[in-house]
Amino acid sequence: MLDAVLFDWGDTLMQFAYSPELVAAGNRAGLEALGRADLPMADEVTEHFREEYEPLFWVPGTIEEIEYPHLVRRLLRDFGVEIDDEELGRYLEAEHRAWDPARILAAHTHPLLEALRGHGLKLGLVSNAFDPGWLLHRDLEQMGLEERLDFSVFSSEVGMRKPHPAIFERALEALEVEPERALFVGDRLYEDVRGAAEVGMTTVQALWFRADEHPDGAEPDHQAFTQLDVLNIARRLAAA
Repeated sequence: MLDAVLFDWGDTLMQFAYSPELVAAGNRAGLEALGRADLPMADEVTEHFREEYEPLFWVPGTIEEIEYPHLVRRLLRDFGVEIDDEELGRYLEAEHRAWDPARILAAHTHPLLEALRGHGLKLGLVSNAFDPGWLLHRDLEQMGLEERLDFSVFSSEVGMRKPHPAIFERALEALEVEPERALFVGDRLYEDVRGAAEVGMTTVQALWFRADEHPDGAEPDHQAFTQLDVLNIARRLAAA
C-alpha cells in the first residue's frame, strides 16, 4: 500500500539552471537593496564570494547545511560593512529574486500533483536549499506548488541536508505516514535515492531533467523518464 509521495524540488519538480552570471546579478541586486553609500562595488563582492565562500557549497559529503544569512553578513563584513536584521532581509530577498530565471517549473508538475492527490495520496517536498525558508516557501506559493503540497521542508529549516535522515523524518512525521508506505521521487542517487532508501522509503530516480551518477549513490527501486511514469508507479503501488 501507498499513502504518500514525496518529491525533491530542484531538477525534479522544477529545473534549476545555475549560472555564474546570476551569482553576480544576485550580489548587485542585494547591494542595491541596501541603498547605502558605504558599499563596495558589486564586482568586488562577487569575486570575493567566489574565492572565499562559493567553495563551501560544494564540499563533498557535507551534511550540515550552510547558515546562509550568517554567510552574507560575513561576506559584507569582509568589506567593513555591518548590516542590521532588516537590511539583511532586504539583501536576501533582492538577491533571491534575481535568481528567479533559474527556477523553471516542469511542464507536467501541476497535473502530476493533482492526479496523485486525486488518488487520495498525501504529497510532500523535501529539498536541499540553503536560502531562508520564508523565501523558499514563497517560491512554492508563486509556482502554485504550496497549495498542491501537504507539507514542504528545506534543509535550511532543519540544519541538515539530504541524505541525512532528519530532513526525511521531519516530512514523514508531519504527513503522519510510515516510511514503508511512502514513495520518494528525486534526481540524485546519493542525496535522494540513498537518503530516502535508508529511512525506509521506496525510491524513484527522476530522469526527465538529468541522469545522475554518483559513486556513493544507491540503486533506485524504480526509474521515471517522464513525470507520467511517476503517476503509473504510484498507481501500481497504491493498488498493491
